[in-house]
Amino acid sequence: MKISKLETFCNEFVGFVRVTSDTGAQGWGQVSTYNADITCEIFHRQVARHALGTDALDFADTLELINEREHKYPGSYLRRATTGLDTALLDLRGKLEGKPVTALLGGTPGKLRAYASSMKRDITPEDEARRLCKLRDDFGFDAFKWRVGAECGRDKDEWPGRTEEIVPTVSRALGDGMAKLVDGNSCYSPKRAIEVGRLLEAEGIGHFEEPCPYWKFDWTKEVTDALSIDVTGGEQDCEFTAWETMIGMRAVDVLQPDVMYLGGMLRTLHVCRMAEKAGLPVTPHAANLSLVTMCTMHLLRAIPNAGKYLEFSIEGADYYPWQYDLFLGEPYRIEDGKATVTDAPGWGVEINPAWLETAQYKVSEV
Repeated sequence: MKISKLETFCNEFVGFVRVTSDTGAQGWGQVSTYNADITCEIFHRQVARHALGTDALDFADTLELINEREHKYPGSYLRRATTGLDTALLDLRGKLEGKPVTALLGGTPGKLRAYASSMKRDITPEDEARRLCKLRDDFGFDAFKWRVGAECGRDKDEWPGRTEEIVPTVSRALGDGMAKLVDGNSCYSPKRAIEVGRLLEAEGIGHFEEPCPYWKFDWTKEVTDALSIDVTGGEQDCEFTAWETMIGMRAVDVLQPDVMYLGGMLRTLHVCRMAEKAGLPVTPHAANLSLVTMCTMHLLRAIPNAGKYLEFSIEGADYYPWQYDLFLGEPYRIEDGKATVTDAPGWGVEINPAWLETAQYKVSEV
């Protein structure tokens, strides 16, 4: 079975890929979010032309071939584009075999504990505490993440004193028995990160994500070695050389690859195996409700070193207006703080035809 047609449907934020084989079988995937229209152009120019005519079911070598043919273009955009091919082909195979993708990977359908993940920094500590407590009470979440510092903030806070206020305010409002996580988004120098880490330890927070600029592995390791809580990271890293370095020096306690940023499920599975060999858990980054979270759900049900929970964005239309009406039904329903991977074939979601009708369209075919 050969790949005969590759189509993209996109806007600035989201880009879906449809693959069609020479038998007429089809599957749906997605390039990474953000500047997805640019990524789809790269998909057609630097991915599709190498993939057309190749095996639609056994495609690991095709992914390697793309990397080799496009060796002058390593990095984020090529990986984000390749994800569209990888995820569409997995969906195609799942539909042919009548299995969810997690089963293709050796996993099983079922439930996943989710943590309610806040993306906001322009929110007061009191308002953040209020909305997280409401999610706890309404949906049964028992794990929560909120933001400290400023994104790539060079030790500056979103506003003076916010971190010192929001950490105890939110933690104490949520109460005992809750898993508590914070994200620094590359804000801090080691010295300042360790200071913040001591505050987190004192307030019962167990997960400190990306405390230092993510490319400063030695800085992050200094923080990891100094703190008793988990220091985590990896969402931005898309090349295996970075993962080899990070894992080899044990820069973090928990690895957080993003399926969409890294280049798709097969490349993410490679990182998961590297982590397993090193005895490290994997809690992937999945910061919006496009296909990335569903892919991550299928991954976590399949790997032996899955972390404690699934990242689940809690942001609504004021923050992510573009993530609405992407899919039919309720694929991201939360019950008792858990998301569910169903036994539906492929990714188990149906892309909204009305959304597709409004998208920019492009096709590459044999």
